[in-house]
Amino acid sequence: MNKLLVATTAAIGLVAAATAADARDLRIAPGAPPAHPSNSHLYQKLQEYLPEESNGELTATLLGPEVASLGQMKDALQSQLVEVGNLLPLYFPADLPNMALAGELALSGRSPQAMAAAMTEYMVTCDTCQDELKKFGMVYLGSGSSDVYTLLTKKPVKTADDLKGLRLRSGGAPFSRWADHFGAVPVNVSVTDTFESLSQGTIDGSIASVADLLSFRLIDLVDYVGVMELGTYHATSDFTVGEAAWQSLSVEEREALARASNRANVDFTYRWGYEMPKEAVEAAKEAGIEFVEPSQELIDASNAFAEADIQNAIDRSKNQFGLDDADERVHRFLDLVDKWTKIIDEVGNDPVKIAEKTQSEIWDKVDFSSYGL
Repeated sequence: MNKLLVATTAAIGLVAAATAADARDLRIAPGAPPAHPSNSHLYQKLQEYLPEESNGELTATLLGPEVASLGQMKDALQSQLVEVGNLLPLYFPADLPNMALAGELALSGRSPQAMAAAMTEYMVTCDTCQDELKKFGMVYLGSGSSDVYTLLTKKPVKTADDLKGLRLRSGGAPFSRWADHFGAVPVNVSVTDTFESLSQGTIDGSIASVADLLSFRLIDLVDYVGVMELGTYHATSDFTVGEAAWQSLSVEEREALARASNRANVDFTYRWGYEMPKEAVEAAKEAGIEFVEPSQELIDASNAFAEADIQNAIDRSKNQFGLDDADERVHRFLDLVDKWTKIIDEVGNDPVKIAEKTQSEIWDKVDFSSYGL
């Protein structure tokens, strides 16, 4: 081999090694197993996008749920064990009332990408929301959304009477209110414990993403899927940065992290909200799970409850969280849902185009020299 070529190759190798060594490596944690899209299509995507958006200045090491679970994420971020983590605000509603307020509107969700974008813009442009996170020592970098929740049960649900007495795992207060309204018994069980609870007979089903059939192996236990639209799980802080880690980054690095996070959030929502449900439906049909069409009376009653529950969300936010201007905040959020529903309808369900829109409409307007500080 030519000596010059050997020397050049060696030099390139040394430069690459030095660049890799100089890169800031962030400890990131999805709090979920690899099969869940918050791991595979949220945090693994962040790993992929970070070097691209930062010209190799930022990389990431992914920590599994055995290191930091969803329930442990707040402590893991505050102790700096995790530098970027998947924080679910509904675990801490009293500490994050503005995010809890948005979560209280879960039953209004019909478009996953619109809900994710509305949640993101609401949080980024809300001063009191930002103040809440600062008290936690955390910085917000966007939300994602599930598909529209439905019923995954051991018994068929066709009418309102079929719901009476059913013990249903609930993913949050709005879904609990819905269950209670129809005479079911909402049960507070972590999504990661759904399989065990179903197998032991502690619950009769779950109000959840149909993708849970695959994500949490519920396909082995569930007998029926109710074809209903029960709202979205969008009150997330998918990429939550610890204060110390955020302050250690340059303005350019913060911008790069935000761009990478934005792209990953949209990919995650596309996977969780659209792709995975289709795969789950196909797998469920192959497994012999029956899809039950609810009666029109139950659909109408469910939609009517969702509309009326907006006032419940306002009252709860005032009385329990002390948000005296909850009316204004709720309608601000719903206006953003309308805005982003129209945008998604215009651009279609293309993750690249949606990410471009959320970047230009939200993140490009942020001053990263002061954001989160």
